Amino acid sequence: GLFRFRSLDLMMTSLDGYDPLQVQMMEEEVILVDEQDNVLGKASKKESHLAENIRKGMLHRAFSVFLFNTKGELLLQQRAAEKITFPAMWTNTCCSHPLYFPAEMDTTDAIGVKRAAQRKLLQELGIPPEQVPLSKFKFLTRMHYKAYQEDGKWAEHEVDHILFIQADVTVTPNANEVMAVQYVTQPALRELVATAAERDIKITPWFRLIGENFLYKWWDSLADLSAFGDDQVHKVGEH
Repeated sequence: GLFRFRSLDLMMTSLDGYDPLQVQMMEEEVILVDEQDNVLGKASKKESHLAENIRKGMLHRAFSVFLFNTKGELLLQQRAAEKITFPAMWTNTCCSHPLYFPAEMDTTDAIGVKRAAQRKLLQELGIPPEQVPLSKFKFLTRMHYKAYQEDGKWAEHEVDHILFIQADVTVTPNANEVMAVQYVTQPALRELVATAAERDIKITPWFRLIGENFLYKWWDSLADLSAFGDDQVHKVGEH
């Protein structure tokens, strides 16, 4: 098919020296899509995040969850140092991928990405599914972005489905995924982003882009998001 990139050097790309649990998860199969988010096929998480494949156009489906408590504060996480892509960076509550199987590929009312979000909130942050029922997630839009890691080996190229949820939850971070968590107000997040460079705090590229393009207008309307949301794929950032 379209994405047969398995050159010899690709197969030889070594995951030696990385965390074994994270290496194992690089075998998960993500959903390859075109720029309109139509399914093209599947690839391993490893294949879909190799910079050499992304330079050839490989694009996959992802989600970003923004979880707010009833005080309206946003839960941030700092990705674990063990993560292969964008380690030790601060980001929104949870960012991952729906996997290539029917329950998470179902696009009816964005139910597939909501199921994936519920799965990963449990796996990364220990949040019980009953505290984040599928019906409470609000799908807002999709963002198409690309970002290369400093090492030049790994990258992101995603159609990212943005989900909001407001719930008071119990958080028990999985240390292999998450180094730290923090609830922030709008002013605190604006200050964090503005002063990150001088304080040597790293922020994931997708979180920065969502903040620059979408986040605050929605955050202002948490009580009623019915006026927001669209079916578009917004291409943002550098491509």
